[in-house]
Amino acid sequence: MEEIIDIYSKGEYPANVLSNFYPRDNFVYDGIKIASAESFLQSLKFKNPKKQIKICALDAKTAKKKGSKKFLWKITGNVYWKGKKWKRLEDSYMFLIYNFYIQMHIQDDTFAIALNKTGTKTLIHSIGKHDKRKTILTEKEFIDTLEQLRAFC
Repeated sequence: MEEIIDIYSKGEYPANVLSNFYPRDNFVYDGIKIASAESFLQSLKFKNPKKQIKICALDAKTAKKKGSKKFLWKITGNVYWKGKKWKRLEDSYMFLIYNFYIQMHIQDDTFAIALNKTGTKTLIHSIGKHDKRKTILTEKEFIDTLEQLRAFC
């Protein structure tokens, strides 16, 4: 029987630690302190770099609430990181995302160990969305990123 790990914040270990809502103490990406992966992802919806820094410092739940009020990116397809515009639907956007997760894997032993504990089990994110135009990171993008990290790190 195939073993499956459904990644979400209230899941059992290691699923909870791999969730974007898991707090990341002392994690810095591109010179900015990041409270959780969700905080970083939500910050991408904000064009103003100073506002992004504030969103990145928020806990995941608060960041998600702030980001849910931002709709323009769904219309324009534009997201931002430190003043640079990224096209959400272009492959180059995933470079930014993958680099973020690589750095989290390098800096956060809790994340790296949890990912390693998944072994060869199938990873899913059943609460994730599938349409790139409606979510900042689809289930497939999230799972593919974790699987790439698991295979190469």
